[in-house]
Amino acid sequence: MPRGELRIYLGAAPGVGKTYAMLEEAQRRTERGTDVVIGFVETHGRKHTAAMIGDLEQVPRRSMTYRGVDFTEMDLDALLARRPEVAVVDELAHTNVPGSRHEKRWQDVQELIDAGISVLTTVNVQHLESINDVVAQITGTTQRETVPDQVVRAAEQVELVDMTPEALRRRMAHGNIYRPDKIDAALGNYFRVGNLTALRELALLWLADKVDDQLDAYRAQQGISDTWEARERVVVALTGGPEGETLVRRAARIAARSKGADLLAVHVARSDGLAGADPAQLARQRVLVESLGGTYHQVLGTDVPAALLDFARGVNATQLVLGASRRGRLAQVFSRGVGVTTTALSGAIDVHLVTHTEAGRGRRTAGVPAALSRRRRLLGFALAGLGMPLLTLLLWALPDLTLTNDILLFLAGVVGVALVGGLWPALVAALGGSLLLNWFFTPPYNTLTIAEADNLLALGVFVGVALAVSWVVDVAARRTREAARASADAQTLATVAGGVLRGQRPLPALLDRLRETFGLRAVSVLELTAEAEGRPGRAREAGAWRIVASVGEAPATSPGAGETAVPVDERLTVVLSGRRLEAADRRVVEAFAAQAAVALRQERLAEEAATARPLAEADRMRAALLAAVSHDLRTPLASAKAAVSSLRSQDVAFDAEDSDELLATADESLDRLGRLVENLLDMSRLQAGVLGVRATAIGLEDAVPRALDELGPSAADVTTDIPADLPAALADPGLLERVLVNIVANALRHSPPGRPPAITASTHAGQVELRVIDTGPGIPEDQWEHVFLPFQRLGDRDNQTGVGLGLALSRGLAEAMDGSITPETTPGGGLTMVLRLPAAAQTRSEEVPE
Repeated sequence: MPRGELRIYLGAAPGVGKTYAMLEEAQRRTERGTDVVIGFVETHGRKHTAAMIGDLEQVPRRSMTYRGVDFTEMDLDALLARRPEVAVVDELAHTNVPGSRHEKRWQDVQELIDAGISVLTTVNVQHLESINDVVAQITGTTQRETVPDQVVRAAEQVELVDMTPEALRRRMAHGNIYRPDKIDAALGNYFRVGNLTALRELALLWLADKVDDQLDAYRAQQGISDTWEARERVVVALTGGPEGETLVRRAARIAARSKGADLLAVHVARSDGLAGADPAQLARQRVLVESLGGTYHQVLGTDVPAALLDFARGVNATQLVLGASRRGRLAQVFSRGVGVTTTALSGAIDVHLVTHTEAGRGRRTAGVPAALSRRRRLLGFALAGLGMPLLTLLLWALPDLTLTNDILLFLAGVVGVALVGGLWPALVAALGGSLLLNWFFTPPYNTLTIAEADNLLALGVFVGVALAVSWVVDVAARRTREAARASADAQTLATVAGGVLRGQRPLPALLDRLRETFGLRAVSVLELTAEAEGRPGRAREAGAWRIVASVGEAPATSPGAGETAVPVDERLTVVLSGRRLEAADRRVVEAFAAQAAVALRQERLAEEAATARPLAEADRMRAALLAAVSHDLRTPLASAKAAVSSLRSQDVAFDAEDSDELLATADESLDRLGRLVENLLDMSRLQAGVLGVRATAIGLEDAVPRALDELGPSAADVTTDIPADLPAALADPGLLERVLVNIVANALRHSPPGRPPAITASTHAGQVELRVIDTGPGIPEDQWEHVFLPFQRLGDRDNQTGVGLGLALSRGLAEAMDGSITPETTPGGGLTMVLRLPAAAQTRSEEVPE
């Protein structure tokens, strides 16, 4: 059975017209004769959206009851039985009512597609899993319903329904999105121009990445390797040399000229696995690339120009940035170099050859270490000096051998010397052997003259073969040593990286691993003080450096106090104490030093974030407070103002009953306003840590009735069960009453008619436990902590029930009295709030019977 197709209408925010556009497409397909059925469409009371449904067939929804509340969901079974060609299913990220076949609606859609039914659906960018946290950071609202990105990316078509922020806000102000009572709060919170602009950019960028994926897939299917300049991508080639930072910054400037351009850095490593670049330089350049918003890549290749171009074409790059050759002029005569070769083969890719201070100076490589140890080289020279004469005496004693045999035996001797001592002893053996062969075994004897041309050729071949074999043996020994060194460095780097990743504090873990690896006494990271910065002379003074991190005993306090100092940049230096390192080890230490700088920066950013978090939280709370009370303060004020103005009016004469009703309205509104202000003040004191608590022994049989009286007639039906022998609780009477009022009010608000809440009390483990039980819809367990956040309400959709401070304030007050509030599920459905307080010590002695 062929699978159905998925078409998604993506929007940056609610109200941009996704559902309307989806229904327009459904109507067009119906007019073309396609069998289209509506499985689920949510109009949110918008008349234009409802009118677009028109005569489209709708599958009846399925009714479900969860915790005493009736819900309607899409009837998946009925839709599968109907088997239309196209099904219209709104709100892809919707969470189904518990008890449904699937937890999420996108899973329902997948089943429809597997059954061969094409689906039209909608989703907002804030519901995409990968950017859900980014949206929460921008808007201050966390979306609980998300859909995996791969589900949306797998759609055959994703259409962006776009609208400018100003147009969307006008649509909101005209009442085309939310009810009039929610417009002010929405415009002041989620639908601010800055939020909508950021969401719109997120949607555009996400869709651009989706289009990129489709383009890459098409190019791969069609075998297209030529560059298509659909989007600027700048690739900068790094060799690990000192010019790398110049190239990266130049490439970043090129990329910045095009909005949305990508920056990629690539290093071509040798395919033999041997070290060819400075790891410390590459580490620093990688950090620079990532700080500029680019990505770092590493590929293997023997032919550097071919590897660079293969990578550039693979990522559909439009521009390639290379550094001017560091080789000298003589070297450039014999070989064109990477830059010239790459430019000649680049095709449609623009190549920028950037000059730098290192251009034309030649490659500065560290001194090449000897392939063999000094002892083996001395042994090789000894064999060359003694072995060749001894071999001559041996061959002189065997007069029956021909010149050819003599040459082969001398060649074997040279190879033996090369295996023992390397290149230079072998060269001495080859030259000495050629002279001995010429003097003793080549006619005319005892002279360096050679009579026959064949003998001259034989001696020439001998010398050439001896030199070639000596060179090959020396290179093989050198490569073996380099490979062993590279393997050891790689293993060390891998061990250090693993230790850092597993540690909770990256910088100390990195330094400690570095100290253990090289057997050091101490490792310290020094930073130049602000007073000494920019003054080279003062950098050598005592106190010019300060330790920002260290491990081991007696760490160095200045670069000169340790055995090895590795500068990271102008301000940071890593100092090693305990022993001096070999030159080969320094390259690895420099890589570690670069990573230490990164770890230090991450720690400081984390500290700054921790410092800024309370300020950001306070700012968020202030913004939420202003937005929330904008409605909740106006409502009681407006009601009280209207009642008092009516009573003072001279135009209308009110009878006693009407006057009493107006006075009751004003009184109720002012009471509500008073409770709101008290809650706000208490929450502010809690946040500032200045709430005064005077704990005393108080009986719940006295506190609960006072709280119910505070709530008035609405709490008349609340049932209580408080044992007479219940010990007193240790609490502040005023704060306890506030806690009880808020908890019971919340239970009353969510209790169904005719089923009032109940209050029970008990004691356990030295605590008094009071339970406020309701049989309402309850709260899913994964949202229990969410309801205790300030300015939050379950669903966050009702602007008539206060600013959402009640439970947050109640928990804060309870914790201030050394108590706690925890939610539990009521058996049979509903929510139980459990208030736990310390039990007061018994102050009365028990009477002992006579």
